[in-house]
Amino acid sequence: MNSDELRNVLILGGAGFIGSYLCQELIKRNNVVCVDNFSTGSLENISPLLQNPRFKFIRHDLTEPLALETYAELIPLKVPYVGVHEIYNLACPASPQYYSTYPIQTLLASSHATKNALDIAVKYKAKFIHFSSAAVYGEPLDARQLPESYWGYTDFLGPRSVYSEGKRFSESMVTQYRMTFGIDAKIIRLFNVYGPRMRLTDGRMIPEFIRQALKGEDIHVMGSDSDTVTLCYVSDCIEALTRVARSKDTSPMNIGSPEEITISDVARKIIELMGVSSKIIFESRSPFVARQGTPDISLAKERLGWFPVVSLVEGLKQTIEYMRGSEAVDINEVKV
Repeated sequence: MNSDELRNVLILGGAGFIGSYLCQELIKRNNVVCVDNFSTGSLENISPLLQNPRFKFIRHDLTEPLALETYAELIPLKVPYVGVHEIYNLACPASPQYYSTYPIQTLLASSHATKNALDIAVKYKAKFIHFSSAAVYGEPLDARQLPESYWGYTDFLGPRSVYSEGKRFSESMVTQYRMTFGIDAKIIRLFNVYGPRMRLTDGRMIPEFIRQALKGEDIHVMGSDSDTVTLCYVSDCIEALTRVARSKDTSPMNIGSPEEITISDVARKIIELMGVSSKIIFESRSPFVARQGTPDISLAKERLGWFPVVSLVEGLKQTIEYMRGSEAVDINEVKV
């Protein structure tokens, strides 16, 4: 099948952890235009795709408007003439390490960048898939599973608010663009996705535990021995995302694992799988780390026929193997 017969897909934040897997999946049956400014993404994540004539990369900061018709490299895909048919908006940092250091940029990613992405969708009448987060629910007041109808409980002025309130604002903007301009816009709320291509120096739980173990350090768990987390492997996440894009549903949808595990048990599994002698040290939670609830994925099961299938042990094995073998990261260097 040649590029004339394929749809043009725009992936914003496509050089990031999840975005690069999405590029890899969608290039199988589409032309893909990947846009990233490398604030948290990397060229390494998309390097296997750069020689594919149906894959085009644009380095651009989405907080500034993006005029696709001005890029000569997109002419072979006829983007200046036919535009794009689908837009996946992942252009927002998700690591507390980043948004604690760059709070204004994080807010602009959820506001200006989202508006600029939506304007492209309106211009080309493109389907729009927006990546939101469990952060919109804040810290739940009880331990129940969180349905999409849960309004949430957040500290809108706290250290984490630049991310959580930004995501809430972006969801509101997506909804209003859908109602005002009639675009096909969908919202996905992701819960703790992990896997290869996460930066070892990302600062989030899984890469941080692995980084500490690789350096022969004790593993530091923020919180108590009873604190729990849910973890969804990246391949399960990508399968869900492609099903959301094909569905006619426009309701916000939780994507994640409904299985809870204590954070300390995650640390123990990593210690066991890596064969190290690290001890587990408990310490106070950072104000940038919130206690999250468990996703109710009933809607995803009913509407998409989706549920996660990769076990935690298998997912951790793949992630550890990648982080052990990657030559692209220096475990002694912290990048944001």
